[in-house]
Amino acid sequence: MNKKIIFITGSARSGKSSFVLNEALKISGKKAYIATAEALDKEMGERIEEHKKQRGKDWDTYEEPLEIAEVIKKIEGKYSVIVIDCLTVWLSNIMHAGLNIKAEIEHLISSLATCHSSLVYIVSNEVGMGIVPDNEMARRFRDLAGFLNQRVAGIAHEVYLLVSGIPLKVKD
Repeated sequence: MNKKIIFITGSARSGKSSFVLNEALKISGKKAYIATAEALDKEMGERIEEHKKQRGKDWDTYEEPLEIAEVIKKIEGKYSVIVIDCLTVWLSNIMHAGLNIKAEIEHLISSLATCHSSLVYIVSNEVGMGIVPDNEMARRFRDLAGFLNQRVAGIAHEVYLLVSGIPLKVKD
């Protein structure tokens, strides 16, 4: 299989992660999962545990809230499949850490473009389809998420939009 980047976006709870896991299971070989979420409260901890159960033991998990580009560089070529879940959580993490967001995004894009793994699935939320947020920080997050998603979709070989659990292929 040639190197391929597949980008999956959609609203929260639209079935993105389940879709990606089902697709990745069709590929033989070692699998890596880069998780960006942190268990900052009980409910998020429960969500993380549920995701771990869904993956099962066939995955090597890398929990990294900020430095996903570095994890990609470290593990590239060692896995048939890498899943990154989720970019909007990562974006929130780098915003709260006070990092240079556009520089971090470009660093990520560069790491993805040069990654030698066979297949990389990238999950992100589509947050720009709802109402205009009523505060500056939320509008900034929405705008940066749109920028991030456009950059990733631009280098992806395939893009899917998940709607109510149904994948719609929007780029091939």
